[in-house]
Amino acid sequence: MDFTDSTTWWVITVVLVAAELATGTFYLLMLALGTAAAALAAHAGLEISGQYVTGAVIGATAVGACHARRRQRKRSDAATNPNVNLDVGSPVQVAAWRPDGTARVHYRGAEWDARYAGASPAEPGAHVIRAVQGSMLVLERAPG
Repeated sequence: MDFTDSTTWWVITVVLVAAELATGTFYLLMLALGTAAAALAAHAGLEISGQYVTGAVIGATAVGACHARRRQRKRSDAATNPNVNLDVGSPVQVAAWRPDGTARVHYRGAEWDARYAGASPAEPGAHVIRAVQGSMLVLERAPG
C-alpha cells in the first residue's frame, strides 16, 4: 500500500490527537491542527514544501494563540476564589471588633479568628467572608 502525502498527514494528526488524549497536553491538539491543515493542503494539490509551510504556520499560530490565551487568563488566589474555597461569600455575624481590627466569630460550629478588610470602619453586624488565610477569615461588611 502506497501512502499519499495527505494520508501521511492524517496519520500524524491522529497520532497527535491520541497523544493529547493520553497526556492532556492541549498544545499537542494545536499541533494536530497544523498537521490537519497540511493534509488539506495536500488534498488541494500543494507541493510538499507548501504542505510543510501550511502545517508550520497553522500549527505555530495555534500554539501561539493557545499560549497567549493562557497567559492572559487571570489566575485567582485560592484564598479568595469561591470555586476553590467554598467559605468565600458566606455570611457571618460579628459581635464586636477588637482595637487591632480582629474579632472572634462563630462559623460552621466553631470559633474563628477574623480580620476586617473593608474600606469603611469596622462595625459589629453582618459580614461576608472574602478570603480564608490559614485559620483567619478575612471579612467585609455585608451589602445592604
